Amino acid sequence: MTKILLIVHVLAAIIAVGPVTVAASMFPPTARQVIASPEDERARAVLTNLHRVCRAYALVGVTVPVFGLATAGQLGVLGDAWLIVSMVLTAAAAAVLAALVLPRQSAVLEGPAVVADTKRLAMYTGIFNLLWAVVTALMIVRPGSTTSV
Repeated sequence: MTKILLIVHVLAAIIAVGPVTVAASMFPPTARQVIASPEDERARAVLTNLHRVCRAYALVGVTVPVFGLATAGQLGVLGDAWLIVSMVLTAAAAAVLAALVLPRQSAVLEGPAVVADTKRLAMYTGIFNLLWAVVTALMIVRPGSTTSV
């Protein structure tokens, strides 16, 4: 059962978090393109789709910590420091996405937006991505595990 939970956890992370990080990263430069050329309907459509991807996959991303906790429970590592740090960072990433990235994407779509809005959004997106990179590193290295060097 542990292997199945781990497989679902990793697949959920790849399938859910991956698209959010890519779409959220593409949103600010595309928004700047829309600001520079408001008549560009294609860029506006791309921007709308990027936001839709972020919203939809953020919801699917809830499965990542759910299956992660189930896997950790099966492995008996719920009290390990690396996992607790990972859970805190995961919660922080979710908070950044829900409170800073998605609302600001919506605000840019509703307009009017200026380049400064997209720069701030890019910073929040970078923080979100960095948090997930650290969580991924912790999941791979797992300090104290038998796979650590």
